[in-house]
Amino acid sequence: MKIHEVFAYLCVPDAGAAIDFYQRAFGVHEKFRLTEPSGRIGHAELDFGGTTVMLCDEYPEHGIRSARALGGSPVTIHLHVDDADALLAQAVAAGATLEMPAQDHFYGERSGAVRDPYGHRWLIGHSIEDVQPEEMQRRYDKLFA
Repeated sequence: MKIHEVFAYLCVPDAGAAIDFYQRAFGVHEKFRLTEPSGRIGHAELDFGGTTVMLCDEYPEHGIRSARALGGSPVTIHLHVDDADALLAQAVAAGATLEMPAQDHFYGERSGAVRDPYGHRWLIGHSIEDVQPEEMQRRYDKLFA
């Protein structure tokens, strides 16, 4: 069995507002949405620079609850971008909460983290150095020495 793709599928309490937020915060494009007569969005797809992220409104009657309803999520979504500092600032301006300012890391990336208004954590980074796994492990070990 071959896996062809993996998609993040986010459940949020207000998918319409979330789509607007993600467009402002990350500059993504809405591909399409399926909306019930009540206005609840059952499925939407956003284009994150060639990668699709899916999202929907909560469906508590089916056990589909948002990260915010559950008190957060243990999952972090990582966006690899051209300029982490700029996208972090854009996300914060759009309403995200800065959790970790951008900084240079031992694994060759400059990154920081924000939490969106819907309870999802986004790690945003860009490459600053090509580090081989062996060197990365050596640097990681040094952190614990």
